[in-house]
Amino acid sequence: MIHHYKDIYPSIHDTAFIAENATVVGDVEIDEESSVWFNTVIRGDVAPTRIGKRVSVQDLSMIHQSPNQPAIIEDDVTIGHQVTIHSGIIRKNALIGMGSLILDGAEIGEYAFIGAGSLVPPGKKIPPHSLALGRPAKVVRELTEEDYADMTRIIKSYIEKGQYYLHHTDLGFKK
Repeated sequence: MIHHYKDIYPSIHDTAFIAENATVVGDVEIDEESSVWFNTVIRGDVAPTRIGKRVSVQDLSMIHQSPNQPAIIEDDVTIGHQVTIHSGIIRKNALIGMGSLILDGAEIGEYAFIGAGSLVPPGKKIPPHSLALGRPAKVVRELTEEDYADMTRIIKSYIEKGQYYLHHTDLGFKK
């Protein structure tokens, strides 16, 4: 469902795939070749949500905000299944592992990897090129070449899947 809030409609690039049972409401921008997967909710009814290019927001995830604290997701980000982002900032090429929570004012650096099930508390900054995990998330090491390769593989995989669904099925939002 794509819906307005107080006459503000989501802006969704023509090349983005939005699953038909995803919900995108209000002040939300989704850029090219991004994908919003099944049963995901993205609400822009408190503050803006900005999603860059080639971002995958995977199944059952939720993005929302607190007043005056937008949710910002830059280009080439992977958001795993069942992730909650609440007024967080996710920098380019980061990966947020399945079931993680990113809370108000938290910032995930470029190429950072948040391990599955992690909690990044309000205001916490995770440095670029690092693996952080736990509740609360703590940096455990710098990323390896294998980590970067896996992150790139996932981005490409979700671009391909999203474009397939967009062009070959009736499961996506149609403008």
